Amino acid sequence: MADDMPNPLSVLSVLADPIIVVDENGFIPYANPAGEEFFSSSINILKKTTIDKLAPFGSPLLSLIEQVRDSKDRVSEYGVDLGTPKTGTKNVNIQVSSMFENNMVVVQLEERTMASKMDRQLTHRGAARSVTGMAAMLAHEVKNPLSGIRGSAQLLEMNASDADRALTRLICDETDRICAIVDRMEAFSDDRPIERDAVNIHEVLEHVRLIAQNGFGKNIKFLEHYDPSLPYVYGNRDQLVQVLLNLVKNAAEAVPTDGGEIILTTAFRPGVRLTVPGNSARIQLPLEVGVRDNGAGISDELLPHIFDPFVTTKTGGSGLGLALVAKIVGDHGGIIEYDNSASVGHFLIRLPVYHVPKSKEE
Repeated sequence: MADDMPNPLSVLSVLADPIIVVDENGFIPYANPAGEEFFSSSINILKKTTIDKLAPFGSPLLSLIEQVRDSKDRVSEYGVDLGTPKTGTKNVNIQVSSMFENNMVVVQLEERTMASKMDRQLTHRGAARSVTGMAAMLAHEVKNPLSGIRGSAQLLEMNASDADRALTRLICDETDRICAIVDRMEAFSDDRPIERDAVNIHEVLEHVRLIAQNGFGKNIKFLEHYDPSLPYVYGNRDQLVQVLLNLVKNAAEAVPTDGGEIILTTAFRPGVRLTVPGNSARIQLPLEVGVRDNGAGISDELLPHIFDPFVTTKTGGSGLGLALVAKIVGDHGGIIEYDNSASVGHFLIRLPVYHVPKSKEE
């Protein structure tokens, strides 16, 4: 049976992402075809080349490789420039993993398109801000007339027949529904800095789980895979509850009627760093919070737009929930991603750690 198992390197060769193996001396004994294409070099050339000759001067790729050699863990970094005069502009996400063999590491590169080269956090914020002006306009140009319509319908209802009363009630219900949508949109125009402090994310997740299990998720199985040593999040508890409750509710609506399952996860990923445009500093976002379900996942066509306002697959949905989630996570200095690799719904939030102010330490 073991003889039938595929060679691990042959498996890597069919992957679309560029992958290279770096040995303890910095040479590259293996690169898949996508890796050869990425570095514009054949494997025969790469075998004679050290990794420092392929990366631009000062590239964080080299330090990531050394970090993995020391920790034997996996690290990731977003928005890294690996462009050279030979390869041209190359903006990538990097994942470096240990092979636990001869001190070798595997480097996986995810090339980012021109549209995605902007930092994820700012991209999601931009999606949220696209409705800010509209919300302000609607608050004045739509809500005020709706109030008049609703008031008129209530007056008509007083002297209406039973058949007409059903129609006036419909008018009132629909105007209330439109007003509720406008109210949700107004949340995007709130630019005030959020009040943040140390938040135990596990307490937030437990609170969200209890709400779900006593309401919309009472027939769903919840699993918890937590890292108990996770430090505090630097965030706003109420807003984090809102974010996770929205994601869990979406997951509950996506799972099958029988056998529905939602997995809540936390993990510490010290290697995850984020580049902010206009700032040379790289922000550490080591706290990872995940909401995964066993539903069908999101289609590849919709995936690039799920955090845009008014994008929804739900009948009667407003498409504002995930846009607001992205705004809140962005206001926390974090990022939110959707992993569709396993054909299931899997949202990942990366957040900053709370650091005790020096005044409190003293």
